[in-house]
Amino acid sequence: MKGIKITYWITTGIVALMMIYSAYSYLTNEQMVQGFQHLGYPGYFRVELAVLKLIGVVLLLAPVATRIKEWAYIGFAITFVSAFIAHTASGDPVNYRMMPVIFLVLLIVSYISYHKMHKTTVSTAV
Repeated sequence: MKGIKITYWITTGIVALMMIYSAYSYLTNEQMVQGFQHLGYPGYFRVELAVLKLIGVVLLLAPVATRIKEWAYIGFAITFVSAFIAHTASGDPVNYRMMPVIFLVLLIVSYISYHKMHKTTVSTAV
């Protein structure tokens, strides 16, 4: 149980930190504005995505109902898959394409460990 909890918090923490950093960059970094233009996205999408990432981080870290947390997981999964597709379609270098895949793997590990942790908590409470 302790290993699962550690795995959950490490992977979730890494994903959360990266999403906070990317949201901040989306709102403050001129290179991100150019990057979104390069990918063919409108300017408002960058702001919208930044806000949604911050909301997702809160939902991942806060003690909310599992159903609500599921929405954060699926939202981040869609974001990572979409980023991979966008960078691939735009012909970006491999490192631009692989970062979303790496974070998707971390998100999946977080998701699995969250459910293992939750399952253990529920079974010991009964």
